[in-house]
Amino acid sequence: MKVVLFCGGRGTRIREYSEAIPKPMIPLGAQPILRHVMQYYASYGHDDFTLCLGYKANVIKDFFLTCRPQTFSDCIVSGEGRVELLGDAQEHWRIALIDTGIWRNIGERLWAVREQVRGERMFLANYSDGLTDVDLDDMIARFEASGKIACFLAVRPPLTYHLADIDEAGQVREFRSSDRSEIWINGGYFLMRQEIFDYMREGEELVLEPFERLIRDDMLMAYKHEGFWRSMDTLRDWQMLEEMVERGEMPWVRQTEGERVSRLRKVGRS
Repeated sequence: MKVVLFCGGRGTRIREYSEAIPKPMIPLGAQPILRHVMQYYASYGHDDFTLCLGYKANVIKDFFLTCRPQTFSDCIVSGEGRVELLGDAQEHWRIALIDTGIWRNIGERLWAVREQVRGERMFLANYSDGLTDVDLDDMIARFEASGKIACFLAVRPPLTYHLADIDEAGQVREFRSSDRSEIWINGGYFLMRQEIFDYMREGEELVLEPFERLIRDDMLMAYKHEGFWRSMDTLRDWQMLEEMVERGEMPWVRQTEGERVSRLRKVGRS
């Protein structure tokens, strides 16, 4: 199944990095968050990617044009520059790098790459700035059975906010902590059928007018996920994710049964 990744935004709420590089290229550990997202999809067998580029598109192009498998895997270097990869680290990804413009919104970027997913019964899409441990196979199976045209991952907001009830005169009626149990937000992981393009119009943002039309036709599905999810919207979000990577706590990394057994054995010996 093809995966459309929206990589053209400026990331203005995390300027510390996005002034120099596009938001999806901000590093988490030894690799950009974009590659973490791609590895998540590839672990479920979806490794045909279309990247919708925009802001500093050349940075993302250069990364993939010069990237070598040994950069992100254990390897042995011997005489005459011979490199031997250790384990099954070779990635056979197909990556379409499409410049969709700097100022386009998500809906316009998806429309610009519609030819890339033509003929696909359904396809995946992602904002490229969030990580999760959701069971993608189950999400796909439920969406396929639903008959809906689009599906998004619904998650709890990671933080508790203070909500203020204020009247027109500025008088505060109430000030209270938000109840996360009452709130679901869009987690940025999407599933769509070809019919999504029938609900789109020029210049529209994907989750606004097109989704409103889907709602009216009862064609939009939410997949609720109570597990791990975090988007990298601010410097604070990046710091939290970076600390998780440094500790080796990466719930978005899908492990094989053999890897889980190996990890448990190491824990048992320590």
